[in-house]
Amino acid sequence: MSVRTFTRRFRAETGVSPGSWLTMQRLDYARQLLEDTDLTVDQIADRTGLGTGTNLRQQLRETSGVSPIAYRRTFRN
Repeated sequence: MSVRTFTRRFRAETGVSPGSWLTMQRLDYARQLLEDTDLTVDQIADRTGLGTGTNLRQQLRETSGVSPIAYRRTFRN
C-alpha cells in the first residue's frame, strides 16, 4: 500500500491524519503521567516521544488551554 493510500484510508477511518493521531496519543499518555507520577515535564516529554518539555508545554496548551503544571494540580490522583 502506498503512503498516499494509507494516509487517505487512515483519515477516512479516524478523521485525522496519522501524524495528528500520533500526537493525540502521545498527549493522552503525557496527561496520564502528569496525573499519576511525579516525573518532571522534561521526563514526561522524553517518555512520550514529544521530545522536549517546551514541546510538551506548547502542545498541551494548544489542546487543553493549560500548562502541564496547572493540569497536574487540577487532575492529580
